[in-house]
Amino acid sequence: MKIAPAWQSLSLHAARLCEKPLRELVAEDASRPRDFALRVGAVHASFARQRYDRDALAALFALARERCVPQAFRDLFDGAEVNASERRPALHTALRSRLSSGANAKVAEADAARSRMAELVAELDASAVTDIVNVGIGGSDLGPRLACEALADSSRGRYRLHFINNADAHATARLMRTLDPHKTAVILVSKSFSTQETLLNGEMLRAWLPDRSRLYAVSAEVDKAAAFGVPPGQVLPMWDWVGGRYSLWSAVGFVLALAIGMDGFRAMLDGAAAMDAHVLKSPPEQNLAYWHALAMVWNRNGLGFASHAVIPYDSRLELLPDYLQQLFMESLGKSVRADGGALDVATVPVIWGGVGTSSQHSFFQALHQGTDTVPVEFVGVLRPAHSHAGSHRAQLANLFAQAEALANGEDNADVQKRYPGNRPSTMILLDELTPASFGQLLALYEHSVYALATIWGINAFDQWGVQRGKRLADGLLPVLSGAGTASDPVTAALVDEARSRNSR
Repeated sequence: MKIAPAWQSLSLHAARLCEKPLRELVAEDASRPRDFALRVGAVHASFARQRYDRDALAALFALARERCVPQAFRDLFDGAEVNASERRPALHTALRSRLSSGANAKVAEADAARSRMAELVAELDASAVTDIVNVGIGGSDLGPRLACEALADSSRGRYRLHFINNADAHATARLMRTLDPHKTAVILVSKSFSTQETLLNGEMLRAWLPDRSRLYAVSAEVDKAAAFGVPPGQVLPMWDWVGGRYSLWSAVGFVLALAIGMDGFRAMLDGAAAMDAHVLKSPPEQNLAYWHALAMVWNRNGLGFASHAVIPYDSRLELLPDYLQQLFMESLGKSVRADGGALDVATVPVIWGGVGTSSQHSFFQALHQGTDTVPVEFVGVLRPAHSHAGSHRAQLANLFAQAEALANGEDNADVQKRYPGNRPSTMILLDELTPASFGQLLALYEHSVYALATIWGINAFDQWGVQRGKRLADGLLPVLSGAGTASDPVTAALVDEARSRNSR
Protein backbone atom coordinates (compact mmCIF):
# COMPACT_ATOMS: atom_id res chain seq x y z
CA MET A 1 0.00 0.00 0.00
CA LYS A 2 1.31 3.43 -0.93
CA ILE A 3 1.99 5.57 2.13
CA ALA A 4 0.80 9.18 1.91
CA PRO A 5 3.55 11.84 1.79
CA ALA A 6 2.54 13.37 5.12
CA TRP A 7 2.82 10.00 6.88
CA GLN A 8 6.25 9.52 5.29
CA SER A 9 7.35 12.94 6.49
CA LEU A 10 6.11 12.12 9.99
CA SER A 11 8.19 8.95 10.05
CA LEU A 12 11.33 10.83 9.03
CA HIS A 13 10.83 13.42 11.76
CA ALA A 14 10.19 10.69 14.33
CA ALA A 15 13.41 8.93 13.34
CA ARG A 16 15.28 12.22 13.64
CA LEU A 17 13.88 13.06 17.08
CA CYS A 18 13.35 9.70 18.78
CA GLU A 19 16.58 9.98 20.81
CA LYS A 20 16.45 13.75 21.33
CA PRO A 21 16.01 14.56 25.05
CA LEU A 22 13.06 16.74 25.96
CA ARG A 23 15.25 18.99 28.07
CA GLU A 24 17.29 19.79 24.95
CA LEU A 25 14.20 20.50 22.87
CA VAL A 26 13.04 23.00 25.48
CA ALA A 27 16.51 24.53 26.03
CA GLU A 28 17.08 25.10 22.30
CA ASP A 29 13.83 27.06 21.79
CA ALA A 30 13.35 29.85 24.30
CA SER A 31 9.83 30.72 23.12
CA ARG A 32 8.65 27.11 23.11
CA PRO A 33 6.82 27.27 26.49
CA ARG A 34 4.72 30.14 25.17
CA ASP A 35 4.34 29.10 21.53
CA PHE A 36 3.46 25.47 22.29
CA ALA A 37 0.48 26.46 24.47
CA LEU A 38 -3.05 27.61 23.72
CA ARG A 39 -5.90 29.10 25.73
CA VAL A 40 -9.57 28.69 24.80
CA GLY A 41 -11.92 30.29 27.31
CA ALA A 42 -11.29 28.72 30.71
CA VAL A 43 -8.98 26.02 29.29
CA HIS A 44 -5.21 26.43 29.00
CA ALA A 45 -3.21 23.61 27.42
CA SER A 46 0.57 23.26 27.13
CA PHE A 47 2.22 20.87 24.69
CA ALA A 48 5.74 22.16 25.35
CA ARG A 49 6.74 18.79 26.84
CA GLN A 50 5.81 16.72 23.80
CA ARG A 51 8.83 15.24 22.05
CA TYR A 52 8.53 17.14 18.80
CA ASP A 53 10.08 20.33 17.46
CA ARG A 54 8.63 22.99 15.18
CA ASP A 55 9.44 21.11 11.98
CA ALA A 56 7.80 17.92 13.24
CA LEU A 57 4.81 19.90 14.43
CA ALA A 58 4.49 21.47 10.98
CA ALA A 59 4.50 17.96 9.51
CA LEU A 60 1.69 16.98 11.87
CA PHE A 61 -0.44 19.91 10.76
CA ALA A 62 0.32 19.01 7.14
CA LEU A 63 -0.95 15.51 7.90
CA ALA A 64 -4.18 16.92 9.33
CA ARG A 65 -4.73 18.94 6.17
CA GLU A 66 -3.84 16.03 3.90
CA ARG A 67 -6.40 13.94 5.77
CA CYS A 68 -8.98 16.74 5.23
CA VAL A 69 -9.69 17.26 8.92
CA PRO A 70 -11.08 20.81 8.47
CA GLN A 71 -13.67 19.59 5.95
CA ALA A 72 -14.45 16.60 8.15
CA PHE A 73 -15.41 18.95 10.99
CA ARG A 74 -17.64 20.95 8.67
CA ASP A 75 -19.32 17.69 7.60
CA LEU A 76 -19.80 16.66 11.23
CA PHE A 77 -21.52 19.89 12.21
CA ASP A 78 -23.65 20.00 9.06
CA GLY A 79 -25.13 16.54 9.60
CA ALA A 80 -23.31 14.60 6.91
CA GLU A 81 -23.42 10.81 7.17
CA VAL A 82 -20.16 10.54 9.12
CA ASN A 83 -21.25 7.23 10.70
CA ALA A 84 -20.93 5.31 7.45
CA SER A 85 -21.54 1.78 8.74
CA GLU A 86 -24.90 2.77 10.26
CA ARG A 87 -25.62 5.43 7.62
CA ARG A 88 -26.25 8.17 10.17
CA PRO A 89 -25.01 11.61 11.07
CA ALA A 90 -23.44 12.19 14.48
CA LEU A 91 -25.04 15.41 15.62
CA HIS A 92 -24.26 15.62 19.31
CA THR A 93 -23.13 19.18 18.61
CA ALA A 94 -26.73 20.06 17.69
CA LEU A 95 -27.66 19.38 21.31
CA ARG A 96 -25.70 22.46 22.39
CA SER A 97 -24.71 24.57 19.35
CA ARG A 98 -26.31 26.33 16.43
CA LEU A 99 -23.36 26.03 14.08
CA SER A 100 -24.88 23.68 11.51
CA SER A 101 -26.17 24.76 8.14
CA GLY A 102 -28.35 21.69 7.81
CA ALA A 103 -29.44 20.49 11.24
CA ASN A 104 -32.12 22.97 12.22
CA ALA A 105 -34.71 20.22 12.69
CA LYS A 106 -32.37 18.35 15.04
CA VAL A 107 -31.71 21.53 17.03
CA ALA A 108 -35.48 22.04 17.37
CA GLU A 109 -35.91 18.45 18.63
CA ALA A 110 -33.15 19.00 21.19
CA ASP A 111 -34.74 22.27 22.34
CA ALA A 112 -38.13 20.60 22.77
CA ALA A 113 -36.66 17.72 24.76
CA ARG A 114 -34.76 20.15 26.98
CA SER A 115 -37.95 22.12 27.64
CA ARG A 116 -39.75 18.95 28.66
CA MET A 117 -36.82 17.97 30.87
CA ALA A 118 -37.07 21.35 32.60
CA GLU A 119 -40.75 20.69 33.30
CA LEU A 120 -39.94 17.31 34.85
CA VAL A 121 -37.20 18.88 36.97
CA ALA A 122 -39.72 21.42 38.28
CA GLU A 123 -42.28 18.67 38.99
CA LEU A 124 -39.75 16.62 40.96
CA ASP A 125 -38.54 19.71 42.81
CA ALA A 126 -42.11 20.24 44.01
CA SER A 127 -42.47 16.62 45.15
CA ALA A 128 -41.42 14.76 48.30
CA VAL A 129 -38.60 12.96 46.45
CA THR A 130 -35.24 13.07 48.24
CA ASP A 131 -33.26 10.45 46.30
CA ILE A 132 -32.62 9.91 42.57
CA VAL A 133 -31.40 6.57 41.22
CA ASN A 134 -29.92 6.74 37.71
CA VAL A 135 -29.77 3.32 36.04
CA GLY A 136 -27.63 3.01 32.93
CA ILE A 137 -24.37 1.64 31.61
CA GLY A 138 -21.62 2.96 29.36
CA GLY A 139 -22.49 6.38 27.99
CA SER A 140 -25.78 6.31 29.90
CA ASP A 141 -23.81 6.17 33.14
CA LEU A 142 -20.24 7.42 32.83
CA GLY A 143 -21.02 10.86 31.42
CA PRO A 144 -23.77 11.74 33.91
CA ARG A 145 -21.88 10.19 36.84
CA LEU A 146 -18.67 12.04 36.00
CA ALA A 147 -20.59 15.29 35.57
CA CYS A 148 -22.45 14.94 38.87
CA GLU A 149 -19.22 14.26 40.75
CA ALA A 150 -17.22 16.94 38.95
CA LEU A 151 -19.90 19.58 39.50
CA ALA A 152 -20.87 18.61 43.03
CA ASP A 153 -19.85 22.08 44.22
CA SER A 154 -22.48 23.51 41.86
CA SER A 155 -25.15 21.18 43.26
CA ARG A 156 -28.34 22.68 44.62
CA GLY A 157 -28.33 20.07 47.40
CA ARG A 158 -31.92 19.14 46.66
CA TYR A 159 -31.34 15.42 46.06
CA ARG A 160 -29.06 12.57 46.99
CA LEU A 161 -27.84 10.88 43.79
CA HIS A 162 -27.19 7.18 43.25
CA PHE A 163 -25.92 5.34 40.17
CA ILE A 164 -26.53 1.71 39.22
CA ASN A 165 -24.43 0.54 36.26
CA ASN A 166 -23.88 -3.20 36.47
CA ALA A 167 -25.86 -6.40 36.06
CA ASP A 168 -24.59 -7.55 39.45
CA ALA A 169 -27.64 -7.25 41.72
CA HIS A 170 -25.59 -6.87 44.92
CA ALA A 171 -25.26 -3.10 44.49
CA THR A 172 -28.95 -2.64 43.66
CA ALA A 173 -30.15 -4.77 46.56
CA ARG A 174 -27.81 -2.98 48.95
CA LEU A 175 -28.97 0.43 47.75
CA MET A 176 -32.66 -0.42 48.06
CA ARG A 177 -32.14 -1.34 51.71
CA THR A 178 -30.94 2.21 52.40
CA LEU A 179 -33.68 4.18 50.59
CA ASP A 180 -37.33 4.97 51.17
CA PRO A 181 -39.23 3.86 48.03
CA HIS A 182 -41.86 6.51 48.70
CA LYS A 183 -39.24 9.25 48.43
CA THR A 184 -37.16 7.84 45.57
CA ALA A 185 -37.34 8.48 41.83
CA VAL A 186 -35.74 6.09 39.33
CA ILE A 187 -34.43 7.08 35.90
CA LEU A 188 -33.83 4.25 33.41
CA VAL A 189 -31.42 5.39 30.69
CA SER A 190 -31.05 3.16 27.64
CA LYS A 191 -30.95 4.27 24.03
CA SER A 192 -32.36 0.96 22.76
CA PHE A 193 -34.31 0.15 25.93
CA SER A 194 -33.02 -3.38 25.50
CA THR A 195 -29.77 -3.07 27.47
CA GLN A 196 -29.61 -6.17 29.64
CA GLU A 197 -28.02 -4.53 32.67
CA THR A 198 -30.46 -1.62 32.70
CA LEU A 199 -33.57 -3.75 32.30
CA LEU A 200 -32.54 -6.26 35.00
CA ASN A 201 -32.00 -3.47 37.50
CA GLY A 202 -35.09 -1.66 36.24
CA GLU A 203 -37.25 -4.70 36.95
CA MET A 204 -35.95 -4.89 40.52
CA LEU A 205 -36.55 -1.20 41.13
CA ARG A 206 -39.94 -1.18 39.40
CA ALA A 207 -41.14 -3.92 41.75
CA TRP A 208 -39.70 -2.07 44.74
CA LEU A 209 -41.36 1.28 44.01
CA PRO A 210 -44.86 1.65 45.45
CA ASP A 211 -46.19 2.74 42.03
CA ARG A 212 -44.97 3.93 38.64
CA SER A 213 -45.37 7.65 39.36
CA ARG A 214 -41.68 8.01 40.22
CA LEU A 215 -40.38 5.93 37.33
CA TYR A 216 -38.72 7.85 34.47
CA ALA A 217 -36.87 6.85 31.30
CA VAL A 218 -34.59 8.33 28.68
CA SER A 219 -34.61 6.34 25.44
CA ALA A 220 -34.79 6.42 21.66
CA GLU A 221 -37.43 3.67 21.99
CA VAL A 222 -40.21 5.57 23.71
CA ASP A 223 -42.79 2.83 23.04
CA LYS A 224 -40.60 0.18 24.67
CA ALA A 225 -40.17 2.33 27.76
CA ALA A 226 -43.92 2.83 27.98
CA ALA A 227 -44.50 -0.91 27.58
CA PHE A 228 -42.08 -1.48 30.48
CA GLY A 229 -44.37 0.58 32.66
CA VAL A 230 -42.89 4.07 32.51
CA PRO A 231 -45.69 6.67 32.26
CA PRO A 232 -45.49 8.07 28.71
CA GLY A 233 -45.23 11.64 30.00
CA GLN A 234 -42.11 10.65 31.94
CA VAL A 235 -40.14 9.32 28.98
CA LEU A 236 -37.58 11.73 27.55
CA PRO A 237 -36.23 11.11 24.04
CA MET A 238 -32.83 10.16 22.65
CA TRP A 239 -32.12 9.84 18.94
CA ASP A 240 -30.16 7.54 16.66
CA TRP A 241 -28.10 10.55 15.51
CA VAL A 242 -26.50 10.83 18.97
CA GLY A 243 -24.17 8.08 20.16
CA GLY A 244 -24.43 6.98 23.77
CA ARG A 245 -20.95 8.19 24.76
CA TYR A 246 -21.75 11.60 23.22
CA SER A 247 -25.16 11.93 24.86
CA LEU A 248 -24.57 13.77 28.15
CA TRP A 249 -25.78 16.96 26.43
CA SER A 250 -29.21 15.42 25.83
CA ALA A 251 -31.86 14.21 28.28
CA VAL A 252 -29.30 11.60 29.33
CA GLY A 253 -28.15 14.48 31.53
CA PHE A 254 -31.53 14.56 33.32
CA VAL A 255 -29.93 13.44 36.59
CA LEU A 256 -27.34 16.23 36.24
CA ALA A 257 -30.09 18.80 35.64
CA LEU A 258 -31.73 17.60 38.86
CA ALA A 259 -28.43 18.01 40.68
CA ILE A 260 -27.30 21.43 39.45
CA GLY A 261 -30.54 22.85 38.08
CA MET A 262 -31.45 23.77 34.53
CA ASP A 263 -29.41 26.97 34.65
CA GLY A 264 -26.31 24.96 35.51
CA PHE A 265 -27.11 22.41 32.83
CA ARG A 266 -27.48 25.15 30.21
CA ALA A 267 -24.18 26.68 31.35
CA MET A 268 -22.49 23.35 30.65
CA LEU A 269 -24.05 23.30 27.17
CA ASP A 270 -22.87 26.87 26.59
CA GLY A 271 -19.33 25.92 27.56
CA ALA A 272 -19.36 23.03 25.11
CA ALA A 273 -20.84 25.31 22.42
CA ALA A 274 -17.97 27.75 22.91
CA MET A 275 -15.48 24.94 22.30
CA ASP A 276 -17.52 23.85 19.26
CA ALA A 277 -17.24 27.33 17.77
CA HIS A 278 -13.50 27.43 18.43
CA VAL A 279 -12.89 24.04 16.81
CA LEU A 280 -15.04 24.74 13.77
CA LYS A 281 -13.78 28.26 13.08
CA SER A 282 -10.11 28.30 14.16
CA PRO A 283 -7.30 27.38 11.73
CA PRO A 284 -5.46 24.16 12.60
CA GLU A 285 -2.37 25.85 14.05
CA GLN A 286 -4.57 27.78 16.51
CA ASN A 287 -7.03 24.97 17.16
CA LEU A 288 -6.88 23.18 20.49
CA ALA A 289 -8.58 19.99 19.27
CA TYR A 290 -5.98 19.65 16.49
CA TRP A 291 -3.10 20.15 18.91
CA HIS A 292 -4.52 17.57 21.29
CA ALA A 293 -5.19 14.98 18.60
CA LEU A 294 -1.87 15.51 16.84
CA ALA A 295 0.09 15.03 20.07
CA MET A 296 -1.59 11.63 20.36
CA VAL A 297 -0.81 10.86 16.69
CA TRP A 298 2.83 11.77 17.28
CA ASN A 299 3.11 9.53 20.34
CA ARG A 300 1.18 6.62 18.84
CA ASN A 301 2.31 6.63 15.24
CA GLY A 302 5.56 8.59 15.34
CA LEU A 303 7.12 7.26 18.53
CA GLY A 304 5.15 4.02 18.85
CA PHE A 305 3.80 4.41 22.39
CA ALA A 306 0.84 2.10 22.97
CA SER A 307 -0.45 3.57 26.23
CA HIS A 308 -1.71 6.98 27.37
CA ALA A 309 -2.26 7.91 31.02
CA VAL A 310 -4.73 10.57 32.20
CA ILE A 311 -4.05 12.03 35.64
CA PRO A 312 -6.46 14.66 37.00
CA TYR A 313 -5.09 16.55 40.00
CA ASP A 314 -8.54 17.25 41.39
CA SER A 315 -10.59 14.63 43.22
CA ARG A 316 -13.78 15.93 41.60
CA LEU A 317 -12.42 14.63 38.28
CA GLU A 318 -11.57 11.18 39.61
CA LEU A 319 -13.84 9.54 37.02
CA LEU A 320 -12.30 11.42 34.08
CA PRO A 321 -9.87 8.59 33.15
CA ASP A 322 -12.78 6.11 33.08
CA TYR A 323 -14.87 8.47 30.96
CA LEU A 324 -12.04 9.06 28.50
CA GLN A 325 -11.26 5.37 28.39
CA GLN A 326 -14.72 4.76 26.99
CA LEU A 327 -14.79 7.85 24.77
CA PHE A 328 -11.45 7.13 23.10
CA MET A 329 -11.26 3.35 23.14
CA GLU A 330 -14.85 2.62 22.13
CA SER A 331 -14.72 5.29 19.44
CA LEU A 332 -11.25 4.53 18.08
CA GLY A 333 -10.73 0.84 18.86
CA LYS A 334 -10.82 -0.18 15.20
CA SER A 335 -8.50 -2.22 12.98
CA VAL A 336 -10.16 -1.52 9.63
CA ARG A 337 -10.83 1.76 7.86
CA ALA A 338 -14.30 3.24 7.60
CA ASP A 339 -14.41 2.11 3.96
CA GLY A 340 -13.59 -1.48 4.95
CA GLY A 341 -9.98 -1.40 3.83
CA ALA A 342 -7.02 -2.50 5.89
CA LEU A 343 -5.37 0.04 8.17
CA ASP A 344 -1.67 0.69 7.69
CA VAL A 345 -1.24 2.66 10.93
CA ALA A 346 -1.83 1.90 14.60
CA THR A 347 -4.94 3.39 16.17
CA VAL A 348 -6.02 4.09 19.73
CA PRO A 349 -3.58 3.61 22.61
CA VAL A 350 -4.74 2.07 25.86
CA ILE A 351 -6.26 4.90 27.92
CA TRP A 352 -5.96 4.56 31.68
CA GLY A 353 -5.12 6.60 34.74
CA GLY A 354 -5.99 7.71 38.23
CA VAL A 355 -6.31 10.80 40.35
CA GLY A 356 -3.30 12.70 41.71
CA THR A 357 -1.75 12.86 44.22
CA SER A 358 -2.73 9.37 45.37
CA SER A 359 -1.60 7.76 42.11
CA GLN A 360 1.93 9.07 42.77
CA HIS A 361 2.12 6.38 45.44
CA SER A 362 1.14 3.54 43.11
CA PHE A 363 1.87 3.47 39.37
CA PHE A 364 4.02 6.61 39.10
CA GLN A 365 7.03 4.47 39.90
CA ALA A 366 6.54 2.76 36.54
CA LEU A 367 5.95 6.08 34.79
CA HIS A 368 9.27 7.43 36.06
CA GLN A 369 11.56 4.39 35.94
CA GLY A 370 9.73 1.64 34.07
CA THR A 371 10.94 0.20 30.77
CA ASP A 372 7.94 1.54 28.82
CA THR A 373 7.43 5.21 28.09
CA VAL A 374 3.84 6.25 28.79
CA PRO A 375 2.75 9.71 27.61
CA VAL A 376 0.81 11.43 30.39
CA GLU A 377 -2.02 13.92 30.24
CA PHE A 378 -2.18 16.02 33.38
CA VAL A 379 -5.38 17.91 34.20
CA GLY A 380 -5.43 20.55 36.90
CA VAL A 381 -7.74 23.24 38.28
CA LEU A 382 -6.19 26.58 39.17
CA ARG A 383 -8.86 27.98 41.50
CA PRO A 384 -10.40 25.49 43.95
CA ALA A 385 -13.94 25.55 45.31
CA HIS A 386 -12.63 25.35 48.89
CA SER A 387 -10.82 27.89 51.05
CA HIS A 388 -7.84 25.73 52.07
CA ALA A 389 -5.06 27.54 50.22
CA GLY A 390 -2.24 25.44 51.63
CA SER A 391 -3.77 22.20 50.42
CA HIS A 392 -4.34 23.63 46.98
CA ARG A 393 -0.78 24.92 46.69
CA ALA A 394 0.46 21.43 47.58
CA GLN A 395 -1.79 19.95 44.90
CA LEU A 396 -0.48 22.32 42.23
CA ALA A 397 3.13 21.85 43.37
CA ASN A 398 2.81 18.10 42.94
CA LEU A 399 1.09 18.49 39.58
CA PHE A 400 3.80 20.72 38.13
CA ALA A 401 6.64 18.79 39.77
CA GLN A 402 5.58 15.42 38.39
CA ALA A 403 5.44 16.76 34.82
CA GLU A 404 8.88 18.34 35.26
CA ALA A 405 10.39 15.18 36.73
CA LEU A 406 9.00 13.00 33.96
CA ALA A 407 10.42 15.34 31.32
CA ASN A 408 13.84 16.15 32.76
CA GLY A 409 14.75 13.12 34.84
CA GLU A 410 17.80 13.16 37.11
CA ASP A 411 21.28 11.70 36.95
CA ASN A 412 22.64 9.82 39.95
CA ALA A 413 25.74 7.74 40.51
CA ASP A 414 23.47 5.12 42.07
CA VAL A 415 21.68 3.63 39.07
CA GLN A 416 18.74 2.62 41.27
CA LYS A 417 18.08 6.30 41.92
CA ARG A 418 18.53 7.47 38.33
CA TYR A 419 15.52 8.92 36.50
CA PRO A 420 15.81 8.65 32.71
CA GLY A 421 13.36 11.46 32.01
CA ASN A 422 12.34 12.18 28.42
CA ARG A 423 8.79 11.12 29.26
CA PRO A 424 6.33 13.33 27.34
CA SER A 425 3.25 14.96 28.80
CA THR A 426 0.48 17.41 28.05
CA MET A 427 -0.75 19.83 30.70
CA ILE A 428 -4.40 20.95 30.69
CA LEU A 429 -5.42 23.58 33.23
CA LEU A 430 -8.92 24.83 33.96
CA ASP A 431 -9.28 28.25 35.57
CA GLU A 432 -11.89 26.68 37.84
CA LEU A 433 -14.25 23.73 37.65
CA THR A 434 -17.66 25.11 36.72
CA PRO A 435 -20.44 23.79 34.49
CA ALA A 436 -19.14 25.98 31.65
CA SER A 437 -15.47 24.97 31.94
CA PHE A 438 -16.46 21.32 32.36
CA GLY A 439 -18.50 21.55 29.14
CA GLN A 440 -15.52 23.07 27.35
CA LEU A 441 -13.24 20.27 28.53
CA LEU A 442 -15.50 17.40 27.48
CA ALA A 443 -16.23 18.99 24.10
CA LEU A 444 -12.48 19.32 23.52
CA TYR A 445 -12.04 15.60 24.08
CA GLU A 446 -14.95 14.73 21.78
CA HIS A 447 -13.45 16.81 18.97
CA SER A 448 -9.99 15.34 19.52
CA VAL A 449 -11.52 11.88 19.07
CA TYR A 450 -13.12 12.94 15.79
CA ALA A 451 -9.89 14.48 14.52
CA LEU A 452 -8.04 11.25 15.34
CA ALA A 453 -10.69 9.17 13.59
CA THR A 454 -10.38 11.32 10.48
CA ILE A 455 -6.59 11.14 10.45
CA TRP A 456 -6.65 7.37 10.92
CA GLY A 457 -9.52 6.90 8.46
CA ILE A 458 -11.84 5.10 10.87
CA ASN A 459 -15.43 5.53 12.05
CA ALA A 460 -15.63 7.04 15.54
CA PHE A 461 -19.36 6.49 15.91
CA ASP A 462 -19.98 2.76 15.65
CA GLN A 463 -18.93 0.04 18.10
CA TRP A 464 -19.59 -3.33 16.49
CA GLY A 465 -16.93 -4.97 18.65
CA VAL A 466 -19.16 -4.50 21.70
CA GLN A 467 -21.94 -6.60 20.22
CA ARG A 468 -20.28 -10.01 19.89
CA GLY A 469 -19.94 -10.64 23.63
CA LYS A 470 -23.51 -9.43 24.21
CA ARG A 471 -24.87 -11.95 21.68
CA LEU A 472 -22.90 -14.78 23.24
CA ALA A 473 -24.14 -13.81 26.71
CA ASP A 474 -27.75 -13.89 25.50
CA GLY A 475 -27.18 -17.39 24.15
CA LEU A 476 -25.64 -18.60 27.41
CA LEU A 477 -28.51 -17.48 29.64
CA PRO A 478 -30.65 -20.58 28.92
CA VAL A 479 -27.57 -22.80 29.13
CA LEU A 480 -26.89 -21.57 32.66
CA SER A 481 -30.50 -22.48 33.49
CA GLY A 482 -29.95 -26.05 32.28
CA ALA A 483 -31.31 -25.83 28.75
CA GLY A 484 -28.72 -26.99 26.24
CA THR A 485 -24.94 -26.96 26.18
CA ALA A 486 -22.42 -24.30 25.28
CA SER A 487 -20.81 -24.89 21.88
CA ASP A 488 -17.35 -23.80 23.00
CA PRO A 489 -15.70 -26.58 25.05
CA VAL A 490 -13.96 -24.27 27.51
CA THR A 491 -17.15 -22.30 28.09
CA ALA A 492 -19.05 -25.59 28.50
CA ALA A 493 -16.63 -26.68 31.23
CA LEU A 494 -16.98 -23.35 33.00
CA VAL A 495 -20.78 -23.53 32.82
CA ASP A 496 -20.65 -27.05 34.28
CA GLU A 497 -18.52 -25.76 37.15
CA ALA A 498 -20.90 -22.88 37.82
CA ARG A 499 -23.96 -25.10 37.74
CA SER A 500 -22.39 -27.74 39.99
CA ARG A 501 -21.44 -25.16 42.62
CA ASN A 502 -24.81 -23.45 42.53
CA SER A 503 -26.63 -26.76 42.99
CA ARG A 504 -25.04 -27.39 46.39
